[in-house]
Amino acid sequence: MKSFAVLAASAAFAFAGQSFAAATPGQPAPAFTVSDTNGKTVSLADFKGRYVVLEWNNPSCPFVMKHYNSQNMQTLQKSQPSDKVAWLAINSTNAGHSEYLPPEKLAAWFKQQNAAPTAILMDSKSEVARAFDAKATPQMIVIDPAGKVIYNGAIDDKRSANPADVKGARNYVVAALGDALGGKPVATAATTPYGCTIKYPD
Repeated sequence: MKSFAVLAASAAFAFAGQSFAAATPGQPAPAFTVSDTNGKTVSLADFKGRYVVLEWNNPSCPFVMKHYNSQNMQTLQKSQPSDKVAWLAINSTNAGHSEYLPPEKLAAWFKQQNAAPTAILMDSKSEVARAFDAKATPQMIVIDPAGKVIYNGAIDDKRSANPADVKGARNYVVAALGDALGGKPVATAATTPYGCTIKYPD
């Protein structure tokens, strides 16, 4: 049996060379409308005028848990000014997969983690993931108030599942938002995401 470290490394580097034509920095973000874990309809257009962070999430993924066990993701969610930034956590695990969590269980997991996204979105047909050509959890995308993608890729530059690696990592999402909110061009607009593969339908 492969060790966890080997499996983690395999997952972490599985996305080199992938293209992101559907969510290219500088281009309009694909429109979408889905339900959140409360059954409310949520559209990307609802947040026009604010920056939007898309966080692809799967609680079964050790790379996701790296950022939740370390409190890194929760800290990022809570540190953003809500009048300027909306944070949308998206679970695109297809409903037929063993890692799929129904809305009430996914909402309970986020509550247990003391997380604070603006909304938790159920993409159980993986339609939003396909629209953005999302590959991994936790892949991150930042969209500006005009609806254009300004960042697409990894959350940081420490491509591991070890929570200890959060410390000292360069956080690309923080950097992108800092540049944009400061009125500057985003210095690093695209990186290769790392993590677990999104569980698309067969």
